Amino acid sequence: MKKRIAIFISGRGSNMEAILKQVKDGILKDVCEVALVFSNKPAAKGLAVAEKYGVPTAAIPSKGKNRADFERDVIELLKPYRVDYIVLAGFMRILSPLFVRAYKNRIINIHPADTNQFKGVGAYEWAFENKLAETKITVHFVDEGVDTGPIIAQRAVDLRGATTLEEVEKRGLKVEHQFYSEALKKVFSGEFNRQKQE
Repeated sequence: MKKRIAIFISGRGSNMEAILKQVKDGILKDVCEVALVFSNKPAAKGLAVAEKYGVPTAAIPSKGKNRADFERDVIELLKPYRVDYIVLAGFMRILSPLFVRAYKNRIINIHPADTNQFKGVGAYEWAFENKLAETKITVHFVDEGVDTGPIIAQRAVDLRGATTLEEVEKRGLKVEHQFYSEALKKVFSGEFNRQKQE
């Protein structure tokens, strides 16, 4: 049985598009289907991209809304889609325990650093400012902390010779776009056994 996923975005959705390509005719084709692309920003460019792929989209603005009310509305919105997993792809909001508990062990995120070394926003800036020769992309389950959930997989990014932040981001995104789908395949196909990791 293919897993049904909802992808959450807040902006252009480059990781989302990379996943949609792999679902259409790549490594995710046989393991999942995208039930919905959701954004907390109705003007997010990624929503139009998802529509081009024929994927249902929805948006609930989070701006100016009480966090608990916003998340309850999202939980209600998701119910008819019967999603097995939520995949965060540039979703720029921290999910509260209320939401995390509703989808316990079923929310996956990508973080552009080793979560053991750097948590939160600004990971590529951190790597650049510290002149790291290498950083790591981490795919992990979301728990009630910020970037503290169990790690599914990590992939190194070679930053040697990168002299600008733009170059660091470019190299990182190139790895993200391939690696995220590979890590998702592990989870959706049952290759990743969370119990063994803990």
